[in-house]
Amino acid sequence: MRHFGHIAPEVRQRLFHQEPCDFSADSAARLLSAALGATLYSPATRPRLADDILKQAGRGVVSMVLCLEDSIDDSEVPDAEENLVRQFTDLAGQKDADPPLLFIRVRSPEQIPDLVRRLGPAARLLSGFVMPKFTEERGIPFLEALESAESASGRRLFAMPVLESPELLYRESRVETLEGIFRAVDKYRVRVLALRLGVTDFCSSYGLRRAPDMTAYDVQIVASVIADVVNMLGRVDGTGFTVTGPVWEYFRVQERMFKPQLRRSPFLEGQAEELREALIEHSMDGLLREITLDQANGLLGKTCIHPSHVLPVHALSVVSHEEFSDAQDILRPERGGGGVLRSAYTNKMNEVKPHRAWAERTMMRAEVFGVANEDIGFVELLAAGIPG
Repeated sequence: MRHFGHIAPEVRQRLFHQEPCDFSADSAARLLSAALGATLYSPATRPRLADDILKQAGRGVVSMVLCLEDSIDDSEVPDAEENLVRQFTDLAGQKDADPPLLFIRVRSPEQIPDLVRRLGPAARLLSGFVMPKFTEERGIPFLEALESAESASGRRLFAMPVLESPELLYRESRVETLEGIFRAVDKYRVRVLALRLGVTDFCSSYGLRRAPDMTAYDVQIVASVIADVVNMLGRVDGTGFTVTGPVWEYFRVQERMFKPQLRRSPFLEGQAEELREALIEHSMDGLLREITLDQANGLLGKTCIHPSHVLPVHALSVVSHEEFSDAQDILRPERGGGGVLRSAYTNKMNEVKPHRAWAERTMMRAEVFGVANEDIGFVELLAAGIPG
């Protein structure tokens, strides 16, 4: 699989200076954690789940979570588990099926080995499990269950803990909770693919819900948690993990209070004014702003609950030609001693030592999402990715 692999090769050639790389469920964990992109959640109760998975893969989705937790009623869990086993078996029986990375969001540690056992040979399609309301105390049993299931199945399985518990939100317990989470995920580091932020649960602890005109970063109590999670768990000194962006809840807005947040000029240049209107109509301008803020705050990828959110996440994850040029200059071997140099675009100064970690992260993103051609911006990437 590859990002933008659903787009015709001749179109990709026009869009990309460096195309996204190929990867599979067996690729290195470091690559996969960067490549998750927009991880699409789906209730495990969907009767045509196997078909839905392949349909979304054909539209550019590379990672999905099949949910047995908050997206379904408590009474539906047994039927949802049976449906999952049936749908995985169906997928595994299709010769030409090329599904995305598949994860199951469970409620309890006991579900992990039980589901892997019930999946049997179809477990080869499973990349891992999403673990809700993760803290050190609640998380260790999940990670132990994952280790046991991995050993029994002979299949590499990853964990994606969700950071969403009230202990993490409350100021008086936040640092202690983060320290505990770090101890847990550090102990099982080789199995932790990424940490996911559950901002909806954070908001629920205070009876809050951000409006479509606002991002998670406009809700100060949420923004402070994101900052502390990145501070303690997202460092680039070798101790950190990939932290993914929070979910965007909106599909369409009936009435707006504030002006749209998308400038006209990029769309006029790309002859895509209709695309701009459609994005605004479906509240995508707020999503685009939040994705940009995710990246500015050290997050990579995003939880998505609607297929229309996937392409914006991927389009804004592509490395611009300017970013790529700066990163290349900073990482040149002859620059190992440091120094300052003017960028090739002559609009900024690149400081070799302070910007090295940024450049390394940028080059990893360039590998999995590609590098846009010099005259290509996010508008062209968005327009090209929309199904005809």
